[in-house]
Order: sequence, then C-alpha cells, then structure tokens
Amino acid sequence: MVSSNASDELVQLRAELAIVREQALVAEAEVAKVWAINADLLARNAHLELMNEQMRRDKYGARSERSRRLLDQLELTFEELEANASEAELLGQIAAAKTTTVQAFTRTRSTRRDFPADLPREQVVIPAPDLCPCCGSDDLSQLPAAVTETLERVPARHKVIQTVREKVSCRQCEKISQPPAPFHVTPRGMFGPHFLANLAFQKYGLHQPLNSQRDRLEAEGIPLSLSTLADQIGAICVAVKPLFLLLEAHGLAADRLHADDTTVPLLAKLKTSVARIWDYVRDDRPFGGTAPPVALCYYSSDRRGEHPRAHLAGYAGILQVDRYAGFNALFEEGRTDKPMTRANCWVHARREFFKLVDIRQQLKRRKKGATPLVSPLASEALEIIDRLFAIERDINGKPAAERLAVRRELSAPIVAELETWMRETRSKLSRHDAVAKAIAYLQNDWDGFTTFLADGRICL
Repeated sequence: MVSSNASDELVQLRAELAIVREQALVAEAEVAKVWAINADLLARNAHLELMNEQMRRDKYGARSERSRRLLDQLELTFEELEANASEAELLGQIAAAKTTTVQAFTRTRSTRRDFPADLPREQVVIPAPDLCPCCGSDDLSQLPAAVTETLERVPARHKVIQTVREKVSCRQCEKISQPPAPFHVTPRGMFGPHFLANLAFQKYGLHQPLNSQRDRLEAEGIPLSLSTLADQIGAICVAVKPLFLLLEAHGLAADRLHADDTTVPLLAKLKTSVARIWDYVRDDRPFGGTAPPVALCYYSSDRRGEHPRAHLAGYAGILQVDRYAGFNALFEEGRTDKPMTRANCWVHARREFFKLVDIRQQLKRRKKGATPLVSPLASEALEIIDRLFAIERDINGKPAAERLAVRRELSAPIVAELETWMRETRSKLSRHDAVAKAIAYLQNDWDGFTTFLADGRICL
C-alpha cells in the first residue's frame, strides 16, 4: 500500500507537471505568435515594395526588360513570404488553441473580391433540420439562407473523338459511296484544334517546353513522344502561316514602322545565351490614322544586322529606330528604288542624359558609400528635351498636317536651341566626359533626330 504521504507527493508532482506542461504550451504558443507576426510583417513589406515598383513603373513608363525582371523577382519574393506568413498564422492558431491564456494572432486581410458573375455556378443545398434541435418542435419558419461561394477547379479532361464514316454499296451499279473525311488542322488528324491551340499556347505563351508538356500528359495517362509533339508544332506553324502573311502584308504597308529588338534568354549547352525577338510595330493612331495597329515579331538566335535587312526587304517607308548599327544598311542609297527614311528615337537620346541625373541608378551601380553625382549640364539638356515631349503630348492623335504645323512653330526653335547648346557645351568638355558622350550620341546622326520636323507622321 502507498502511504498517505507518498500519495500526496504523487498528487503534488502531477500538479507540478500539469503546470509545467501548461507553461510549455503557453511558451510554444507565444513563440508561434511571434513567428506569425514577424512573417506577416515580412509579407507586408514585400507587398509594399512590389506596389511601389509597380507605381514607379506606371508613373515613369519604364518598360525595359530589366524593369520587368525586377517586378518578376519582387512578385516571387512576395509569393514566398505571403505563403510563409499564412503558414505561421495557422500554426500559431493551433498552438494557441492548446492554451487558455494566449490569444492567436490573426492577419489583416483585404476585402475579398467577388468571383466573376459569368463563372458557372453549381448549388449544393444543405437542408435545414425538420425539427428544432433545442425543443423538438416542428413549427419552423424559413429564414434567408446563408450562401458561401468557394472556387473549385474541374480538372482538364482529354477525350478521343471517333469519327465514323459509314459506307454504302449500290446494288444496281455496285459503286461504294462514303462521306468525305472531315477537315483536320494538321495532317493525319491525330489531334483536335483545341489540343493544338493549348499545345502552342503552353509553349509560346507560358514558356512551357515540349518535354515538360510531354511529362505532364504522361502523368495524366496519355503517353506521347517528344518528336510527335514537335511535329505538331511544325504543322501548326504551317497552318497559321497564311494568317501571319496577311498580318505581315498589313504591317509592311505602313507609312511608318517602329523597329526594335527584345532580348530572350536561350537555353544552350554550356550556359544561357541571348537570342532576339525583332519587333516591327505599325501604329497610325498618333497621327490620326485609322488603320488597325499590328505588331510583327521575328526570332533570331543572334543580333546580326542581316536579320532586319531580310525582314524589311522592299520596305521603303519611315523607320523609327535607335542608333543600332545593324539598321544602318537599311538607309543606304541604292538599297531599293526609294531608301527608307530614318527617324531616330529621342527616348534613347534622352536616356543618355537621364543616367547622369538618376540618383537611384547611381546608388545601385556605385560602390557602397560613394556619393551620387547629379550633372547640371545633363539637367539642362533634359529640360530642353522635355519641352519637346510636352509639345508632342499635346498633338498626339492629331492629323499629320496639324502636327507638322505645330512642330514648325513650336518645336523647331527648341531643336535649334538644343543644337546650339550642344555645340557650345561639347567644345568645353573632354571627349571622354559622360555629358560629351551623350551629346555625341545626338550629334553623330543629327539628321535622323530632326526628321520629325519635316514629317508629321513621325513620332519622337
């Protein structure tokens, strides 16, 4: 038999263990709460950084690849921290539920937006009880029901369509008749148009390589070889070629084209290389044109000048470009019956001066602790150039003749002022000076930059 003293000690020990256990649970809940608060703060900071960068992009119109990659990186960071914060919140609630003294941390969330009204809805009705759970009475009155909407996904479903073409034989003439085969987008009719459209969109729109699509299809029980999928991509290119030729003919019939190239990372054997997408945009709206705008895109694995020369063979209109040397051959005499008119991009010229006054960029590129420098000469050039852009904003969308009249009256004196300022300023600077190099960018092809003063269709 256990003595009364031993029994009392056992009860006391159990009470102490319960207190220690409660204290441990409280400490665990407090730690989880702190983790949840910290994770929420990190997620909030990441969200604010993302919104700030988006607002800067909207306000200052930055559309460069570097800016796009920065936004992508901020979105990835926010995504990870937001997931961590939600996980920490739920773990904190579980830990707090085991105690009676710790209150769980609940994150503040924005008001949830309603789902689009055009989404199909499926109603699941949970019937009310026939009898009152409290007293058992059946004298119940109906009240407005509580409705909760939950977004659900119906998995993609593949199916095989069997086309059965019946045949008949004539007993009189003994001829066999059969309906013609239906139209197929690609030869042999192995894949339907929706499957092919999704295959191409996944590859070119969402950057999913064919080997990744093959693995996903195989996981869904549809084994297809990589060569089969690649063969279909080639067939799709042939099928849509007539449509592209129509778009190309419309684009190259423009009085004015804007040309540029965009970098594209290209998987290579040893390291990622840089490929190019050559963009040619027809947009007549700035000078009051009514033709639909169109963007033509061509791919190349390098940036040699032979590519734009091949794309624009026979074109003889206005070409708005930067100072890339690969475009130079397009404006040489004897290239076509009528060489193209070169209109240089003033945004690229302005950017050379803006780099010298952009403190944020200098802080990123300079060594830690270095003081950023703002060039007063670059600020003067920016002030003159910005006056030109202000005039352009006012005449955007006006007819070409009206734009040209305004430019001759208002823009021409500013251009003359800028030319004089550049000539006088450059004569006082070393040729290695950053401002002198920015001035040289303009002066080395001044005719291309001033073409807009003679044609209202040209944009800055």
